Amino acid sequence: MAATPPTAPAAGRNHLLAFAALSASYFAHIGFFNPYLPLWLKDQGLPILTISLLAAVQSFTRVFAPYAWGALSDHTGERVRLLRISAAIALAVSFGLWVPGGPWWIALVLLLLFTHTSSMMGLTEAAMAHLVAGDWGRYGRIRLWGSAGFLVTVSVAGEWFDRFGMAHFPAWAAVTLALVLLAAWRLPDVREPRAEHATDRVPVLPVLRQPVVRWFLLSLCLHVTSHFSIYGFLSLYLDALGYGKGMIGALWALSIVTEVAWFFVQGRFIGRLTMSHWLLLCSAIAVVRMAMTGVAGQWLAAVMFAQLLHGLSFAAHHTTCIALITRHFPDRLRGRGQAIFTVVGYGIGGVAGVLAGGALASRFGFVAMYVAATALAALGTLCAWRMLRAEAALEPGAAT
Repeated sequence: MAATPPTAPAAGRNHLLAFAALSASYFAHIGFFNPYLPLWLKDQGLPILTISLLAAVQSFTRVFAPYAWGALSDHTGERVRLLRISAAIALAVSFGLWVPGGPWWIALVLLLLFTHTSSMMGLTEAAMAHLVAGDWGRYGRIRLWGSAGFLVTVSVAGEWFDRFGMAHFPAWAAVTLALVLLAAWRLPDVREPRAEHATDRVPVLPVLRQPVVRWFLLSLCLHVTSHFSIYGFLSLYLDALGYGKGMIGALWALSIVTEVAWFFVQGRFIGRLTMSHWLLLCSAIAVVRMAMTGVAGQWLAAVMFAQLLHGLSFAAHHTTCIALITRHFPDRLRGRGQAIFTVVGYGIGGVAGVLAGGALASRFGFVAMYVAATALAALGTLCAWRMLRAEAALEPGAAT
């Protein structure tokens, strides 16, 4: 039986709404930027390998930026103020997308942009985890607004770009980042006590040495690496198969509908399994999703079914990972724990996924890339199983 989550602290309705607005605006930005960045880069006349390298810039910044911001937030307790600073700088940098330039200029702009946007989710998740205190039903009700924001922009942007072309991509970036900044300024000024002395700074290495944590992080890395065949290349893959931009947006939207649905109902189901069993289940679902996308992409019904699996392969997996990170990295480790989640999953996993995926797709085609993604998802499932075995070796009650 899964343990009953601890009671959440009293949180005002305005606090919850403010975090919901930030989640909605942040993922509204991600909802258009990530799916259509490869298509905008293609519209600039760049080849697939160069596109994959530029798309990998986001993952590269996630290797170092989240941990630096997370450590700073743990030290200062100023997560909200750091969010506002990140949003303001990201908005200013986004205007560089309007400046004509080759791949090196685009790479510089993306590097500066992603260095600040890649920190936002970790800081937000750390603050939200403190707010909900283990009530994952409440977490889901906040997080679903992020999925709704993604759904709106991925759908509307697809139709917009289909009708007007990709030239308005920089304007979309500026508008959505302005909304993020506005939402960040409306957050409550929640501060946690800062670490005044060296003895207040809890070391993170002892946690990372635990076998359960190591197997969890390895499973996370492999799972997210496999998913970059979706995040980084699904739009290009479907475009190559002849799908229009409107249909590509609709297929992205379909996956987000399942994500919203899961976050809405997860409070009813998440307690029926331990978080480690959820990790294993979600990892196994990812194997099916990657395989079906790769071998049956020419059939619309098959792609639709694969996208419907997003609710488990991403949404349920995301909540599970946040819960496990919160468990293993509590209190003074929270910011660094969320940063490690981003670095290991979307940093290391993202760089490997985008670069290897781009190389495979460029040389052998997209189907070969999805075969590799399926293999990685299978390895991630094996690591999730090993995590369960490691938990079973602990004394009774250690795995919850």
